[in-house]
Amino acid sequence: MTVPSSDTPAALNGVRVLDLSRVLAGPWCTQTLADLGADVIKVERPGCGDDTRGWGPPFLKDRDGADTAEAAYYLGTNRNKRSITVDIAQPAGQALIRTLAAQCDVFIENFKVGDMARYGLDAASLRELNPRLVYCSVTGFGQTGPYRERAGYDYAIQGLGGLMSVTGERDDLPGGGPQKVGVAVADLFTGLYATVAILAALRHRDATGEGQVIDMALLDTQVAMLANLGANYLTTGVAPRRMGNAHQNIVPYQVFEVADGHMILAVGNDGQFAKFCEVAGRPELAQDVRFQTNADRVRHRDVLVPLLAEVMKQRGRQAWLSALEAAKVPCGPINSLAEVFSDPQVQGRGMTVPVPHPLTDELRLVASPIKLSATPVQYRQAPPLLGEHTEQVLAEFGVSASELSALRQQRVV
Repeated sequence: MTVPSSDTPAALNGVRVLDLSRVLAGPWCTQTLADLGADVIKVERPGCGDDTRGWGPPFLKDRDGADTAEAAYYLGTNRNKRSITVDIAQPAGQALIRTLAAQCDVFIENFKVGDMARYGLDAASLRELNPRLVYCSVTGFGQTGPYRERAGYDYAIQGLGGLMSVTGERDDLPGGGPQKVGVAVADLFTGLYATVAILAALRHRDATGEGQVIDMALLDTQVAMLANLGANYLTTGVAPRRMGNAHQNIVPYQVFEVADGHMILAVGNDGQFAKFCEVAGRPELAQDVRFQTNADRVRHRDVLVPLLAEVMKQRGRQAWLSALEAAKVPCGPINSLAEVFSDPQVQGRGMTVPVPHPLTDELRLVASPIKLSATPVQYRQAPPLLGEHTEQVLAEFGVSASELSALRQQRVV
């Protein structure tokens, strides 16, 4: 991987983000902004900080092999940020946040609806101080609607938002029933949608001089990301059911057992199906009137899939992968994470990055997938220690040493 030099331009150079979010959705958004060059100031509670610092094991190990207070969960979503500690429950802490927000471009928070107003840190109050401010709230259910005051968690949103109704094995098969996705996709998608919204609002701000308010909700995002399955329901009035590792609209597009394990066959069109049948030694299947088109195969999946399942068991995974890849038929292995990070394509794309860290000789993180030719992602800062930059940041915003000392005595910072 080519590492950009320190003087390589960053896409969001000069954008300053005041980040009062914690856990995953908000921090995922601000890590993306930070990767693109924004100066992200992470505001944390004195003494404990972001909840995810303690969400382990696993924890980062120090140079002596002992666990530190930095959980891997926290490390995975907070690089390129600076950490300060401020107690926003105290009036002096609230005043300090207002001082910072008046000089920032973006403010992001994921407190419950109404909390920021009680602290005088709501969008109306801060945008009165700084009309150019882009103010982004991330909550479970948004600022409006009958559920707005409920706490929202990814797992519950996956259930409420319909994802678990279409994820998991078919109800009529062993192991059938609702299943959550293995990572917190509602949080992650909300973080990415929030990033897009913030960039759009900054574009508007630069054109008009006016900031705006962004209202992001995990449930909204979960409903939106139902994508083709949501469209299926709205088009037909019939709710899609769980299909396990099969696809609702394409056949064959699923996991198959092979002689030495499992693999994915992902036939996307009729030409690919014909090629697969040739490789499999069953060319007659592509000519069968029940299977000639994808629509035919979907209607007759209960006949076709068992036939293919028997064929797939006759060879090992690598034999299938080599033959199908040569024939340009989409397919793939089912890798463990160890296999993922040792894969030559993953390595060739630079999808891990070493980052210097004060507590260990080397911290390795999952890299950003964003590849920009002129303003590449830069890895400037390890996920910060709690309050690591409090003195530095507050000095930049005009807080004197004596004022900082008084704030420390009051346990505001």
